Amino acid sequence: MGETTQGSLTPESIRELQDRAVAEAASATATPADLEAVRVRYLGRKGLLREMYSQLGVVAPEQRPIIGQLLNAARQTIEQALQGRPAAPAAPSRPAFDFTLPGRKLPRGRLHPINDTIEAIKDIFKRLGFEVAFGPEVELDYYNFEALNIPADHPSRDSFDTFFLHDDVLLRSQTSTVQIRTMENRRPPIRVIAPGKVYRPDTVDATHGFLFHQLEGLVVDEGVTMADLKYVLHEFARGLYGPDVKMRFRPSFFPFTEPSVEVDVSCFVCGGKGCSVCKRAGWIEILGAGMVDPNVFRYVGYDSERYTGFAFGMGVERVLMRRHGINDMRLLLENDLRFLRQF
Repeated sequence: MGETTQGSLTPESIRELQDRAVAEAASATATPADLEAVRVRYLGRKGLLREMYSQLGVVAPEQRPIIGQLLNAARQTIEQALQGRPAAPAAPSRPAFDFTLPGRKLPRGRLHPINDTIEAIKDIFKRLGFEVAFGPEVELDYYNFEALNIPADHPSRDSFDTFFLHDDVLLRSQTSTVQIRTMENRRPPIRVIAPGKVYRPDTVDATHGFLFHQLEGLVVDEGVTMADLKYVLHEFARGLYGPDVKMRFRPSFFPFTEPSVEVDVSCFVCGGKGCSVCKRAGWIEILGAGMVDPNVFRYVGYDSERYTGFAFGMGVERVLMRRHGINDMRLLLENDLRFLRQF
């Protein structure tokens, strides 16, 4: 429609301009640029409504008040129409997501080798009737040493000396603390394993760290013997290394067991013939064990004449390293995905 010309300033022409402006505001796509274009066309300095205002001088004097009111009303109506459509981002011309596309495969996570090894060991002992027990990593000296038959002047403390937080509060150096807490709160029979982190001020190298993981076990009942210990550990070794694994026991010393043994298994790489993994010996040490010392039973109020038991413990990282032929424990803690994806 053409622009308004002089002599055409009538109530009808004003209403027609107003209706056209409101319609264009309503049909705009509601982007800031589109609304601004409508505003400039009708309300700008050179807009169509401003042109009508300039024609008031040629209107008959008696009609000017009426025409002026109509122009003012038209301006207010157009402004309200423009303000009544909130500006919003332009809608995309096509859907943001194409539902016809095939699905994308999400990357799959996996257990860390340490956690995976702990779960494998737990599964073996659960099949043998063991429960899983947990305890605090911040412990009392009593549970970490005294109740395990390691008094303050015992020389074996040198190898277990740990991080003290206070006079008698420390980071536990062994999960044997969970065994004491379990016996304090329960009566035999007891058959538990206790996995978790332990802390020792060792110099960090390929086979040592100030933090590592242990998994310890405890059985207490009437008539428990060394034969029961050998059976349980042999079933554990078969479950972890295969049915053909061989086992040997060597005398050793631990303050909380008597007698005590170190347990070796035939090398699962060379079958006992000798290789770099077993250092040509044919045997690999996996854990320490023994019959629970009667003094430990006295700390928890058990009758050592009635009850006997055995305990064992292993370093999870050592088991993992020997199982997979890893020669540096630090690789397990560097979070290098190129290494971890191998397991």
